[in-house]
Amino acid sequence: MVAAQRPRVDHGDPWFRRYPVDGARVRLVCFPHAGGTATGYFGWPQLLPDGVELLAVQYPGRQNRIAEPCFESLPELAAAVAVALKAHTGLPLVMFGHSMGSAVAYEVARALRQDGQEVPRLMVSGRGAPHVGYGGRRRPGLDDASLIAVVRALSGTDADAYEHPDMRELLMPSLRADYTMLDRYRPAAPEERLDVPVTVFGGEDDPACPVAELASWEEVTGAGSEVLTYPGGHFYLREHERALVAEVARRLPLAGGPAA
Repeated sequence: MVAAQRPRVDHGDPWFRRYPVDGARVRLVCFPHAGGTATGYFGWPQLLPDGVELLAVQYPGRQNRIAEPCFESLPELAAAVAVALKAHTGLPLVMFGHSMGSAVAYEVARALRQDGQEVPRLMVSGRGAPHVGYGGRRRPGLDDASLIAVVRALSGTDADAYEHPDMRELLMPSLRADYTMLDRYRPAAPEERLDVPVTVFGGEDDPACPVAELASWEEVTGAGSEVLTYPGGHFYLREHERALVAEVARRLPLAGGPAA
């Protein structure tokens, strides 16, 4: 049964935009893309089944954390999120990340498992496995024009905000920091397999992550992986939000156990 409303939002922890629910049985932790924010998941809570508490991660340096310095090391960011999640343990934690958020979610899952926390599943989207990255394709320069061109190529009209000087001044530091993190990121070797099943989502026409690259996640887990694709590009999840959340929900460990 899907909850009719999710009126409550807890902003008490700056790391998360939390949507508390009564009788929560699992927490779904969602990680934004490069330059993204927690509000990218604002439509998910009302689509999730009862018993699922959503924590949308808010990276420093944007929105309510605009005054905080951005991270420029992805492992350090993941370690900080893992520490922040200690206040929300006690229930299974399922990770979902899109694009850069996939790599952050993977690193957080690794840190939590090393600490003995239950992580029933890792769900990733729009990015190959960490050791594959962007498949050897040239990354953009970190100047404003190059980064804005990437945003425009991936998400179309979303790049319009960067054309306004005041908005660009607010948005560019976090976008640049996120791409700096990706440039510097050196993941663990795939031989260090994660003991968590992985579900991989992607757009069939994603210019940043070809469908063939999605299968690379099978190389980093010893617990099995699967790939599901949708029509569309890098941000296919916006136009297919309801269908995507339904597939995410099917794989959550609710009453009766997780879906196969």
